[in-house]
Amino acid sequence: MIARLLSATAALSLLAGAVQAGDRAKPGTTGRPPMVINAKDYFAEQGLNVMVFSDFYPDGHQTGVTVVQHGTRVAANGDLRLEASPGQWSPMPVTGERKVDRATQTITQTLSYPDPAKDRKGFNPIDYPDLKFTYQVRVSPLAGGAFKITVDLDKPLPAEWGGRVGFNFELFPTPLFGKSWLMDSQAGIFPRQANGPVEVRPGERIAAPLAKGRTLVVAPDQDLQRMKIESRSGELELLDGRGNQNNGWYIVRGLVPAGATNHAIEWVVTPNVVKGWRSAPVIQVSQVGYAPSQTKRAVIERDPLDTQNDPVVLYRLTDSGRELVKRQAPKAFGPFLRYAYSTFDFSEVTQPGMYLLGYRDQLTHPFKISADVYDRHVWQPTLEVFLPNQMCHMLVRENYRVWHGLDHLDDARMAPINHNHFDGYLQGPSTLTKYLPGERVPGLDAGGWHDAGDYDLRVESQMGTVWLLSKMITEFGLNYDATTIDQKTKTVQIRVPDGKKDAQQQIEHGLLSVLGGYRGMGRVYRGIIEPHLEQYTLLGDISVQTDNLPYDPKVERGLIRGHNYGVDDDRLVFTEDNPDRELEVAGGLAAASVAMRSYNIALAAESLAAARDLYRKAKDRAKGPRQRLFALSELILASDDPALVDELAALKPQIIADVAHSGWAVGQVINRIPDAAFRTDVATAVATYQAKLREDAKSSPYGVPYKPDIWGAGWTIQEFGVQQWFFHKAWPELTSAEFQLNALNFVLGVHPGENTQSFASGVGANSATVAYGNNRADWSYIPGGVISGTALIRPDLPELKIWPHFWQQTEYVMGGGETNYMFLALAAEQLAHR
Repeated sequence: MIARLLSATAALSLLAGAVQAGDRAKPGTTGRPPMVINAKDYFAEQGLNVMVFSDFYPDGHQTGVTVVQHGTRVAANGDLRLEASPGQWSPMPVTGERKVDRATQTITQTLSYPDPAKDRKGFNPIDYPDLKFTYQVRVSPLAGGAFKITVDLDKPLPAEWGGRVGFNFELFPTPLFGKSWLMDSQAGIFPRQANGPVEVRPGERIAAPLAKGRTLVVAPDQDLQRMKIESRSGELELLDGRGNQNNGWYIVRGLVPAGATNHAIEWVVTPNVVKGWRSAPVIQVSQVGYAPSQTKRAVIERDPLDTQNDPVVLYRLTDSGRELVKRQAPKAFGPFLRYAYSTFDFSEVTQPGMYLLGYRDQLTHPFKISADVYDRHVWQPTLEVFLPNQMCHMLVRENYRVWHGLDHLDDARMAPINHNHFDGYLQGPSTLTKYLPGERVPGLDAGGWHDAGDYDLRVESQMGTVWLLSKMITEFGLNYDATTIDQKTKTVQIRVPDGKKDAQQQIEHGLLSVLGGYRGMGRVYRGIIEPHLEQYTLLGDISVQTDNLPYDPKVERGLIRGHNYGVDDDRLVFTEDNPDRELEVAGGLAAASVAMRSYNIALAAESLAAARDLYRKAKDRAKGPRQRLFALSELILASDDPALVDELAALKPQIIADVAHSGWAVGQVINRIPDAAFRTDVATAVATYQAKLREDAKSSPYGVPYKPDIWGAGWTIQEFGVQQWFFHKAWPELTSAEFQLNALNFVLGVHPGENTQSFASGVGANSATVAYGNNRADWSYIPGGVISGTALIRPDLPELKIWPHFWQQTEYVMGGGETNYMFLALAAEQLAHR
């Protein structure tokens, strides 16, 4: 279990959760005063926070009444729901006014069913029922650290909805596995997996309740987790939401009584708080280590009430144990989010070896200082295991293991027109091709990589991966062979070299998909995805998502005629008219044409020709200059065409105006522009941008511009790091290598929150080994995958939980983290050997 939750000796509360100086509460009768609303608009006392709709992301378990107990979010999604155990596509309310009333110390959220702001029909497989009502969820503190939840309805529910609408309060499962619960005269433990029997209720089937009663006590023997929930309005049910939703939580549910309006739901919740608790200090350091010449800066995260600035200790590991190297008080940074931060710089330590950092009774995992720190076990797992694992239309083996079987040989059929897919793909009034809806599109049954969680093929993911791999070849000379890839037999064997560069073979695999669609349709696809929700939610071997036999609507289901089979499971291909995305594809194809010339000259030539064609058609229709400048720069690198150089030079005003987003791409060809004034003016703009960037980076202790959001920021920061590498290469006198190295360190463990894992699975001493990949149902990981990372529980809680179903924290995504991470690690390796 995570350290803060289990460390009973850890001390006092969060500054953001502390009582504000001006918010004095009258003492309660128990001696523990009620919580008060703090400056960030949630209830707070030492060791306890209660947020009331500070977030609204119900399908991500991140909304409603939320409890943060001893620094850890333990309960969330407290809200009225139409189902006992709702899922990702269940009806959800729409939020109205949120009122924070400090005079009465009450927070009230108005909501309504259905969602009138968005017509979800057509892509949500569960249509909203004909049930319209408005309600308010009101939370107020009570003496003794309790709080009251009240739900008022604007009118009674229709009789047919009696016993179906209830208030759900979800308990996060992982820390409760094996813990006990009490409900009235009943008792039990929270099971590791959902167990039967199964109940069938209107519109759903669920695991039968673990218990029913009026008072539930969660983890009664755990002082840091104990919480009592009492219903004053009716019976409670304790449910296991995983019975019908793999990503479900434990659920405490109380039904709205027939005819009820005011006080339809009234609960009293009393989380226990350990007197004198403070969050334990956290030492954030790279889980891999540092090159001797590299800046080495650890971050210390402390409870804001913890003002004692004890020294950080650096140890070198020897054959007799630990040897003291440095002992020094960290440098104060100040507040960020809800914690206080300081930094410990040990850049002067260059002796190769294994090291540890200590702060009070906390010790880090061991890390390495050496010039070869990035040479092995860092970027290699991504190329060796993750990318092969994600390859579509292939059988993937690793010694005795089969990662997945041969899949999707029945790709793909043209998507229906005017179709809004449940995963967001939209096909307009035309297919934009010669193919009619439902017709088979040739050339799409080869190549491509599955998106990690959803198995679809988004063109931006495919080309983002192709572009980054191409740049690793041209910038770093990436030459690594650990995998056999055979396109003729459609087989992959991990850790069986075949004498070919793995990166070039992976690029070829991506091009087979994108160029296959381009050949067949005369345009790039938007994406390729399964048509039915039961396929989309597959957890397991991707080869069973379809039957690998092209669907023939004339064949009776279950009968084979030739090679056609009567099952409508073939994936759909979507198209769009999107010039900006076409320019992104053009840039990726141009880069690939350079990287592939020494491997597949014909494919390289086809890539460049397609890039030119796409650029010509899209350049004047783009919404802004960014994608055009990217594609143009890559085409100049690939062709050295003087006409394109002149075209780029003519875009100087747009480059200067958008230098923060386009300068890195233009920097690749800046020395090919003969106009000295052009180079000078762009350099001036770069200098201004970099100066602002250095100021922006001071907003957090992590050395990069960082604004936490509901999704983990790891991918965004990695992309930023890659772009900064190109800035530094083009203008070394105006920029620093620190940004790219700080971005890499952020991924490798120097990031906020108690969970200091490396986001790169299987990389470093402590890494994300429970992740949202295609094996997430097994609570496992794919080596070299890179998760989205620490997310924000609004307004101020950084969170990275051990849970395989949080796409916003632990998902792998093609074109997002993995290849950006690889690029940064290779860049760091190059710097280390200078």
